[in-house]
Amino acid sequence: MTVLRVGNASGFYGDRFDAVREMLTGGELDVLTGDYLAELTMLILARDRLKDPAAGYARTFLRQLEECLGLAHERGVRIVANAGGLNPAGLADAVRELADRLGIPVRVAHVEGDDLKALHPDSLAAHAYLGGFGIAACLRAGADVVVTGRVTDAALVTGPAAAHFGWGPGDHDRLAGAVVAGHVLECGTQATGGNYAFFQEGDVRRPGFPLAEMHEDGSCVITKHPGTGGLVDVGTVTAQLLYETAGARYAGPDVTARLDTVRLTQDGPDRVRIEGVRGEAPPPDLKVGLNRLGGFRNEVAFVLTGLDIEAKAALVREQMAPALGKVADVRWELARTDRPDAPTEETASALLRLVVRDPDERQVGRALTAAAIELALASYPGFHVLAPPGKGMPFGVFEDAYVPQDTVAHAAVLHDGRRVAVPPAHDTLVLDDPPEPAPPEPLPAGPVRRAPLGLVAGARSGDKGGNANVGVWARSETAWRWLAHELTADRFRDLLPESRDLPVTRHVLPNLRALNFVVEGILGAGVASQHRFDPQAKALGEWLRSRHLDIPEDLL
Repeated sequence: MTVLRVGNASGFYGDRFDAVREMLTGGELDVLTGDYLAELTMLILARDRLKDPAAGYARTFLRQLEECLGLAHERGVRIVANAGGLNPAGLADAVRELADRLGIPVRVAHVEGDDLKALHPDSLAAHAYLGGFGIAACLRAGADVVVTGRVTDAALVTGPAAAHFGWGPGDHDRLAGAVVAGHVLECGTQATGGNYAFFQEGDVRRPGFPLAEMHEDGSCVITKHPGTGGLVDVGTVTAQLLYETAGARYAGPDVTARLDTVRLTQDGPDRVRIEGVRGEAPPPDLKVGLNRLGGFRNEVAFVLTGLDIEAKAALVREQMAPALGKVADVRWELARTDRPDAPTEETASALLRLVVRDPDERQVGRALTAAAIELALASYPGFHVLAPPGKGMPFGVFEDAYVPQDTVAHAAVLHDGRRVAVPPAHDTLVLDDPPEPAPPEPLPAGPVRRAPLGLVAGARSGDKGGNANVGVWARSETAWRWLAHELTADRFRDLLPESRDLPVTRHVLPNLRALNFVVEGILGAGVASQHRFDPQAKALGEWLRSRHLDIPEDLL
């Protein structure tokens, strides 16, 4: 069958607004997808819906369609997006109203069944991660626009591919190929040079959004529209494959994709071929994301300038202690951004950050504000703060749960109102880690030089609930032979002391010349809890690349 060209126009709720138009006008496309949901987004949408029961979906998507729905219809491009959030039926109705108002004859369908709040009444939102076969049912019935709630990010590609090529639940290898393609596309421009470790190798000022040329056997080519910015090479695709993944088995509701079978080859300028992906039956259980309120949070950043930084920090901590005595969670962090004999006041200053959390808003609200402000004329010399302390703000907690696939009422609601039940996977396999592959032959002994890891390896990091993953890859076979032996889990802990007392698991992916580290608990209760100053671990990989170790001179 013909190649299916699937593009992406959104990697998160708030991504580049003009991307929908750019993708529709920039070149050939059959399906345009948009990923609007993340763990934090579900919490934000849940709070929106508390104020307005008709809310709960990504309103930006509607504004994008108002500009571009007619263009998509003219060009025969179908649109598939998870912008429905907590209210896919409401968004589908809103799209229909929009299409009627604009006079555009499009058929709109939606997918539902992910909402499990009835089973978790104490949560603000509880949603199962559904697969792509509900999307496929909508497209097979003729839908032009399909909106969903919580599906896996990759389902936005597996659904259209299954519909186009006629795949069924047993086509594990083909589905796994589409899952890998979907994972590469899901974060938009992260596949085309955005957030890339070696960003200086291309013009990434305005990267184009990615697309996948899907083939019937599940293989694909990742590329972008001609003339758009950024770059697509084996490195950019490898980086995205490692993002928010872990071991060799990448599990989803439709299939478990074996990341250790992925083969990447450069297929020309800005074209990377993905092939060889093997698939296995999915796990018997579906992941459920639970969002709830964890309490209230506040923070103050004290600026310490010039001499005696440590003594100044000790003084203000002692002065604040009486006001913090009853607060459940108090964290101080001194960031030594100061330099000796600095040419500017800012570079002579350090930041002392106080973060407080408590179930009672009063404990982290006015009392904290008053205690900090009262020190303005009575503390260390040069006292000031970055911003006036505000009132306590609610923070969220994200947790995982799992339910059997057959307990979820996955359904496609077609454009004509008919409901089609989507059966659970009939063939499942309990997930476990495969044996670790044999390491490559180590490099012979030779002279070494103390240097940053980032000179010979790339990295990308991200969050999954309270855990972070850091994917590290070598750019040559020789560098891989060194990296695989050098960067053990213990060495990782040494290089990143924040992980020293936490469980760290190393996964080896030889085909990608990559190591993937999962650090459990480093993000506390997830991004919404704001456990550390980089709450989504976006820069954890760059910190690792900046760390120095003994590297063979032949690699430098």
